[in-house]
Amino acid sequence: MAKLLLLALLVVALSAVVCRGSTIGVCYGRNADDLPTPDKVAQLVQLHKIKYVRIYDANIQVLKAFANTGVELMIGVPNSDLLPYSQYQSNVDTWLKNNILPYYPATMITYITVGAEVSESPANVSALLVPAMVNVQNALKKAGLHKRIKVSTTHSLGVMSRSFPPSAGALNSKYAFFLKPLLEFLVENQSPFMVDIYPYYAYRDSTSNVSLDYALFSSSQDVIDPNTGLVYTNMFDAQLDAIFFALMALNFKTLKIMVTETGWPSKGATKETAATPDNAQTYNTNLIRHVINDTGTPAKPGEEIDVYIFSMFNENRKPGMESERNWGLFYPDQTSVYSLDWTGRGNVDIVTGANVTSSNGTWCIASSSAKELDLQNALDWACGPGNVDCSAIQPSQPCYQPDTLVSHASYAFNSYYQQNGATDVACSFGGTGIKTPENPSYDSCFYPTSGKMSSGSSSISSSSPTSAPSSMACTNTPMQMIKRLLLMLSVLISCIA
Repeated sequence: MAKLLLLALLVVALSAVVCRGSTIGVCYGRNADDLPTPDKVAQLVQLHKIKYVRIYDANIQVLKAFANTGVELMIGVPNSDLLPYSQYQSNVDTWLKNNILPYYPATMITYITVGAEVSESPANVSALLVPAMVNVQNALKKAGLHKRIKVSTTHSLGVMSRSFPPSAGALNSKYAFFLKPLLEFLVENQSPFMVDIYPYYAYRDSTSNVSLDYALFSSSQDVIDPNTGLVYTNMFDAQLDAIFFALMALNFKTLKIMVTETGWPSKGATKETAATPDNAQTYNTNLIRHVINDTGTPAKPGEEIDVYIFSMFNENRKPGMESERNWGLFYPDQTSVYSLDWTGRGNVDIVTGANVTSSNGTWCIASSSAKELDLQNALDWACGPGNVDCSAIQPSQPCYQPDTLVSHASYAFNSYYQQNGATDVACSFGGTGIKTPENPSYDSCFYPTSGKMSSGSSSISSSSPTSAPSSMACTNTPMQMIKRLLLMLSVLISCIA
């Protein structure tokens, strides 16, 4: 009996390892005077099944709002606090006692970023960074949380002296005075190297050298690294690998790299011609697909990457060019700036207010003449094995009313139909689904739409489930699966013996 119990526990543990995968999160900046309250933001995050959120401070109202939501939170220590936190351990201990401990673990805090892009800070705070990080780490140790909450800091690509070709990536030697002890700290505490990557700026500032398609993950032309022969099809991978090679050159190749900001603005000044809703949607949709599929990068194929999209909302108080105030996925009224496919399965079309359009001009709804039992079975399948996100038809959600089987089934059928290529097969549902050219959206209930699936998308049948619509995929490369299955097999054999 003891052996069987041990065997069961080991199988569960190993299964969890096999099912990790890359993750997609969202940055929740609040530099605006018209944003919804934190509790409404938490509801919006859950509605879209977003599991990872980054904030830039430790605002108590935000921490309270995300309690018991299951959302993992990355919180921050602003640059303005680096001086007192680097000088006195007691300052950090007090902060942890008042701002973290009362809300943890109900609020799932997993990372603390101490400072942000200090190399870009107008104030000379770089020398304060590592001492502040050490004090935060010490405070977590005292509370017994240092293994559950990781401490790091974020960087811009400004810390690089060279990023092209990727294999020649190098950190700027003028920052060595704080980067060297920082990297040693990260290795010692098994924390990730966090970086903010923006292909948009690479394109905007050098349109003659960088193509828009290359920046948007849409390029048909490859860029070959002359030193390694590695082939790059997008700017994101090239920038990420440049950091990897820079760290490897300093013998820090085991450090995990996490992308704590990336995105694309949907609006800009007259000269910012690339800042459009179409481009923002294309970039973020392609980014999600790239990450969720555990594609990795040319230098590290199959590598799991955790990425946070900037940003949750347009922030009207941010200074700078027009684009700086238009990185949001949502308007302050919580409507989408453009629709986004969080599953990583296909493209979607722009949603503006209630005017929803689809590239094929069709939606899928439930037939009003279908038998009730058949309709219920089809709805149960769509929301179960079909992996449709049916949260919108739950009580108090936008599409719950009218509370009828036909209405709820219509929403679920259409979601499955659009996510799976908008084909006739995807709208069959045993004869209970029918296609319509009329948009069934109403009031605040928006029926999701999508264009044709890309050639890289897998085909489906009406009886085959698809991958779960979540901001975290559960996929691995064949080699990773083989290694883990062999490990599991060896454990099983030893336990039986």
